[in-house]
Amino acid sequence: MSPRVDSIVVKRHALLGQHVNKGDSLVTLFSGEVASQQTEFRLAEAELKRLTKMTPGTVSKKQILTAKAEYEVAYSRLVAFGLSKQAITQTLTISPEKLGEYTLFAQTSGAVLTDNFAQGQRVDSGIELMLIADESALWVAAQLSSNQDRIINNGSTALLEVNGNRYQATVIQEAHTIDEQTRSRTVRLEVKNTQHSLHPGMFADVYFQFETEQAVLAVPENALTRSADGDWQLFVVDDDGGFAAQEVTLGRSFGDYREVFGIEAGLEVVTQGAFFIASQLAKGGFDPHNH
Repeated sequence: MSPRVDSIVVKRHALLGQHVNKGDSLVTLFSGEVASQQTEFRLAEAELKRLTKMTPGTVSKKQILTAKAEYEVAYSRLVAFGLSKQAITQTLTISPEKLGEYTLFAQTSGAVLTDNFAQGQRVDSGIELMLIADESALWVAAQLSSNQDRIINNGSTALLEVNGNRYQATVIQEAHTIDEQTRSRTVRLEVKNTQHSLHPGMFADVYFQFETEQAVLAVPENALTRSADGDWQLFVVDDDGGFAAQEVTLGRSFGDYREVFGIEAGLEVVTQGAFFIASQLAKGGFDPHNH
């Protein structure tokens, strides 16, 4: 929300963090240009009214058309300055000392995220005074590696994880350019935020969902460790409740998950603390392959 003409802040009506509805008053400003234009509008309205009330034949059609045009121009300039229809109508009846004061209203419902002004401050036209956002639905910018060549279709679903909580998100746009600084491409998602638990500036993990011709067996990356001979391994829970190391071959990467081969589906795999188990077994001289 910005003024369209150089102004001075008279009064604020909304505070930082406050939720406002469309049409609510945000801030009242004063502008000398607005006061001058309001005076022009009052004069134009009075002249048009005077001419239209005169006896037919005593005033030419051209005079009426000229007065009407001047009235419309004066009206349109007030609209351009950001005055509402109600405020323009009230211009005709307000006291002279109130000329130049006008109020900016919320164009959308949402929360006041920033307010960069103080009462009495002079602000230039175009300067952002308030930032209002509807947080019931937010955009998420997911940064993908430039080497990630998978096609992510608009409308596909993804999981968004923030502070341990998960939300359903929908892909709405995929960029086709690579950021020169981060060497990544951006995928934009939309997530519903009806509980207002998400806020702009928060970091999130995004898990995309892909369809494959065959079922994929994948485990978290932190479940993988190196064996004594340098091969990749997982720790699975055996029949006695102990841990047995099983070597696997790695496949494709899916974010924090990695496709694995050489292990049967349905086995219980250690996903937390695998490195600790491997270090303890190595420290005790215990061969995990024979466990």
